[in-house]
Amino acid sequence: MKNFTMTQKKWMLSLHILFAAIMLGTSVTFLILSITVASTSDSVLILSCYKAMHVLAGTSVRVSVIGTIVTGVLLSLGTHWGLVKYYWIIVKEVLTVVAVILGPIGMYIWTLKGISMLTEVGGESANQGAYVSNMLWLFIGIGLQLFSLLAMYLLSVFKPWGKRRTS
Repeated sequence: MKNFTMTQKKWMLSLHILFAAIMLGTSVTFLILSITVASTSDSVLILSCYKAMHVLAGTSVRVSVIGTIVTGVLLSLGTHWGLVKYYWIIVKEVLTVVAVILGPIGMYIWTLKGISMLTEVGGESANQGAYVSNMLWLFIGIGLQLFSLLAMYLLSVFKPWGKRRTS
C-alpha cells in the first residue's frame, strides 16, 4: 500500500482517535452503570442499567471497535509504522484482541444474561449465585477492558521498546 499523504494521515489519525475515544467513553459508562447495579437494590434501576449496557454493547461498542480496528490497520499500512515492525504496535494488536473479546462479545453476553436473569420468575433471579457471578464477570470484564484501552492509549503516546530486529 502506498503511504498516506500528510493530510490523509491526519484525517485517518483523527478518525482513529475519535473511534478510540468513543470506545473509552462507552467503557467508562459501563463502569458507572455497573457500579450503580452493584450499589442499589432497586430492581427497576438495575434492569434499566443492564438494558442500557446491552444497547451500548450492541451499538457504540461494536461500531467503535470496528472503526478503531479498520483505521488502525489502515494507519499501519499507510505509514512507516507497519503492522509488525514495532513491538508497541504488536502489543496494541494483542490488546485489541482482548478489547474485541471483552467489548462486543463479552459485554453483550453478560448484559443479556443479566437481563434474562432479572426478567425470569417475576423479576427475581431464580439463582442468586449465578446472578452475582454474572455481575462479577461483567465488572471484571469492564475493568480489563478499561485497562487494555488505557494501555493502548499509553502505548500510542510513548511508543516504547523500539523497532523489531529483522532476521
